[in-house]
Amino acid sequence: MAAALELHAVVLHCCSSLSPPRRLPHRASVACSSTSALSPPIVFADGELEDLETRERTVARIGLPSKGRMAEETLELLKACQLTVKQVNPRQYVAYIPQLSNLEVWFQRPKDIVRKLKSGDLDLGIVGLDTVSEYGQGSEDLVLIHDELDFGHCHLSIAVPQYGIFENVNSMRELAQMPHWTEERPLRIATGFTYLGSKFTTANGLKHVSFSSADGALEAAPAMGIADGILDLVSSGTTLRENNLKEIEGGVVLESQGVLVGSKKALIQRDGMLEITHEILERLEAHLRAVGQFTVVANMRGNSEQEVAERILSHAELSGLQGPTISPVYREQDGKVSVDYYAIVICVPRKALYKSVQQLRALSGSGVLVSELTYIFEEETPRWRKLLSKLGL
Repeated sequence: MAAALELHAVVLHCCSSLSPPRRLPHRASVACSSTSALSPPIVFADGELEDLETRERTVARIGLPSKGRMAEETLELLKACQLTVKQVNPRQYVAYIPQLSNLEVWFQRPKDIVRKLKSGDLDLGIVGLDTVSEYGQGSEDLVLIHDELDFGHCHLSIAVPQYGIFENVNSMRELAQMPHWTEERPLRIATGFTYLGSKFTTANGLKHVSFSSADGALEAAPAMGIADGILDLVSSGTTLRENNLKEIEGGVVLESQGVLVGSKKALIQRDGMLEITHEILERLEAHLRAVGQFTVVANMRGNSEQEVAERILSHAELSGLQGPTISPVYREQDGKVSVDYYAIVICVPRKALYKSVQQLRALSGSGVLVSELTYIFEEETPRWRKLLSKLGL
């Protein structure tokens, strides 16, 4: 009895510090915890601990990079999909997308996006595949929804100095066979990717390796003598060369670009989450399919749709997605309506645009109109079916 009274007193003292208190379901008997956003209140419900924030949150959340080129390119992509992110206050970390109701946008560091997807504080996120792989660490709850957003291209690679003992080392095999590395004196690699690095070097026969966790200008580490090599993201390789470093054959750990990732638990359990994800995925798929594609419309003289189609299809470059669309052009001459021209519509990639226009003109095409495409919607978004399969739905 005394113990129960003592617990009751502790609970009253703890809960009195919450201002304002959160309304608890009638079945919750005790509520007491820190008010930290990262550690939502815990309640005893039906004899078990339960995450109050997870139960009560009904609004879906997507995490976007908060700074840098990745952030800029993410916002540009969403805008191109008519999903413009709106911030009430540019200093706030929360925003919204008018076209998607019941969805909050949270600006976070990429690695925190992955961590909060795992903890349940976010439901979707756009980050680099390298970040998902490093900080997700093979979590079964993380699912790649779209793995090719076509920005943020780079690769994670091992690099060593061009000089000294590495002068003639040009492959992972040669690096692993160097007699210098022992248990007492391992190969020292500076990196921000210790999880991926450890898995990769083990798989490639490097038994004696130590990783020093680091961010920022890793390229200076070998010259300073604090590391033998580095494992870092590489785009053009210019920075490596300027610091007398070189990539080696077989040393690429991962090819990376922007991806859309989600929490399986949220996708399956949170109301409306699948509908929101479906729309985002369809917009992304349709837009990325349309990038670099143009609609070409031309009028072509002919005796019939069939005859015009045969002329067009004799040139493979003019076949479009499934084939040309051909329809009659009605003209009035001397008080009579006649058809001696046909309008053809095809889809042409940017690199073949001018050549295609030349071919159309050579086939008696005139009045050629060219417009850039925004979307190409398929009958069904291919990645949507794959996602449902991953979710077991």
